[in-house]
Order: sequence, then structure tokens, then C-alpha cells
Amino acid sequence: MRCGAVMWCAVLASLLVAGCATVPGAVGTEPGSMSRPLADQSPVSEAENRARTHVDLGMAYFELGRFDVALDEARIAMDNVAGHAPAHHLMGLVYMMLGEAAAARANLEQALRAAPGDPDFNNSYGWFLCTQGQEREGLARLSSAARNPYYRYGSRPLTNAGLCHMRLHEVDAAEQQFLRAFELDPQNAQALLQLAEIAYGRGNFELARTRLVRLHQQMSPTAASVWLGLRTERRLGNRDAAASYESQLRGRFGDSPEFQLLSQGKYE
Repeated sequence: MRCGAVMWCAVLASLLVAGCATVPGAVGTEPGSMSRPLADQSPVSEAENRARTHVDLGMAYFELGRFDVALDEARIAMDNVAGHAPAHHLMGLVYMMLGEAAAARANLEQALRAAPGDPDFNNSYGWFLCTQGQEREGLARLSSAARNPYYRYGSRPLTNAGLCHMRLHEVDAAEQQFLRAFELDPQNAQALLQLAEIAYGRGNFELARTRLVRLHQQMSPTAASVWLGLRTERRLGNRDAAASYESQLRGRFGDSPEFQLLSQGKYE
């Protein structure tokens, strides 16, 4: 995924340190300011209602990986309402996924100029900054989104903040964010997978296994979770369980990077 290890290709869902300092850059707004998400506010005109419909449709296509259609829907939305902030946000997400950083930044910043306190926008821009080597600025944005009392998806910026801390090799701080995200949303698979990875990295293989079992009770295994399970069971000396994971990796994820690591015997 070009935007990095992010939990929300299916909704950018996914994902705090500083909260009230002004973030440097072109936006020029304080991430500490908060407001209700524009998505939760009623349209004020028929044109805005049409624009929202196209943004919603574009987001559905975005989640399906149809980025071309998502961009078309965003442009139609802006034909109805010039400078429509949610449309710029959607375009920013698409360009982020396509690895077009300049276009992603421009659109996300345009959305934030119109609605600097919107938690969805701050979450997306915060993660974007984390992927661009601006982790501290990104964490401030993610903190703002996570603290917003109007935001129904607070586990997303917390998860993204954890991933951002991981990029800085701040494992303890990352763990705290993942734990908070999981407390808010026990169905947060990305947070749970990351907590299992952290437990494995610390040599706590039993805890890693417990978290993986819970994860696989909630969702279908992925190449990453199967690979972690295989390595965990090997560490615990559970040959049958490790062989089961290996069979899954070979049979279901034969084109994955994890399978290549298995083929090369690179378990660590």
C-alpha cells in the first residue's frame, strides 16, 4: 500500500502527543480547535446535498479501490459546490493512496482551510504528515482528532498515532495508543495486530498468541497475521500449530511478501 502500513485502505480508518500547538505549514490552523465532522452536519442547500451524495458515492468507490471513479465523483461534487471541503478530503485520500504526495497535501490542506476543526480531516492529514517524515506535526493532528468529543471514530486517529510512533521507533508510546484504540473499539483489528506484534518483539510469545487468537476470532486471517502466528508458534515450540499457519500462508497468500520471507527462511 503506497500510503504506508495503514489500517484504513478500506476507510482510512484507520488512526497524539502534542495537541494545541500550531502545526507548521500551509494550513496555518491550530489542531487543537474542534468541531463536529462536516459529515454529521445537515446540508444547507440542495446543491450541497447533491455534492454530499457524490462524495458518499466516491468514498464507497474509494473503499473498493476504484480510485478513478472516486476522483470523478469528487469532481462532480465540486461542480455542485465550488471548493467543497469533503470533496477535497476525498481527493486527498485518493492521491495519498496513489502515492501522489503533492496533490494529496494540497487537497487535504484545502479541506482543512474550510473546516480546521473537522476530526476526519485532521485524522487524514495527520496520517499523511506521518508518512511524509513530519511525524511530530502528524501526531499533533491525530491528537486533535482523537480528543474531539464529537468524533464517533476516535479509535482511528489513536491507531494511526500508534503507527506514527512506530515509525519513530517509540514502541512504548505506540503501545499506549494501540491500547487506547482497542479499549474504544474492541473490533479494531489493526490495533490488535499491532499489539500482538509488539508482544512478539518483546519476547512475550504467549501474549502475542493470545492476541492473535482473539484477532482471528474477529476477522479472517491476513498474510501479516498468519506470518506472525507462524513465527509465534515456532517460538513456543508448537510444531503442529506452526505447520497449520505455514499451510495457510502457502495456500492462501502465496504471492505475499510474507510468503517470500518464509521461502527464504527469514523468520526474523
